[in-house]
Amino acid sequence: MNCQNCPHLGQSLLGACQHNELSMISGSKLHQSYLKGQIIFQQGNRLGGLYCVRQGKVKISKVSTDGKEQIVRLAKEGDVLGYHALMTGSNATTVATALTDCVVCLVPRADFFSLIEQNSQFSHSLMRLLAKSLGEAEEKVLHTAYKPVRERLAEALLLLHELFQPPANTPFSIPISREDLAALAGTAKETTSRLLSEFREDGLVLTQGSRITVVDTARLAHISSMYD
Repeated sequence: MNCQNCPHLGQSLLGACQHNELSMISGSKLHQSYLKGQIIFQQGNRLGGLYCVRQGKVKISKVSTDGKEQIVRLAKEGDVLGYHALMTGSNATTVATALTDCVVCLVPRADFFSLIEQNSQFSHSLMRLLAKSLGEAEEKVLHTAYKPVRERLAEALLLLHELFQPPANTPFSIPISREDLAALAGTAKETTSRLLSEFREDGLVLTQGSRITVVDTARLAHISSMYD
């Protein structure tokens, strides 16, 4: 499972690496399989390196002292995790959990910092990634503060639809629990279930157990942007 043959290299931060750097990483990285619901890294842990999602979907969340979860980001194949804690020298401030069965590679922290020092293209790509994540975090704070819950739920469904959409334009459903959907929208599970029922009655989504199919992305986009 080497980096050179990774199908997601082109959209990954590691796509900025030279061939010899990819060979170095392939020789030292670890890869681990996780079942849906398993923890990849825990809040408060010192991270051993940069995590790269090779297969599956991951949620990155914060858990308050009273156990309440807020999903701050979703990651898919090709995305990297843990770079903020590595750059600041701090322990992880979030927990990463497999939303689906996953395969995740771990690039040792020594190799990560070696790339920063030796590869300016990698450093620039990392800075752009940090700036992008900061902008997304600021936008999420504003949306949570000012957007009504109905609009936030529509936005969360569109985000999940984009995350799980297969390369081929084929029908698909989203495997997401009501708890996770509520944590992504920043509201209570009961509110999420009620609004999701309304969306289903309005023909915006279909539901079957824990799976959701988005039917009308245009109307959901209109609802999600009403307070922009």
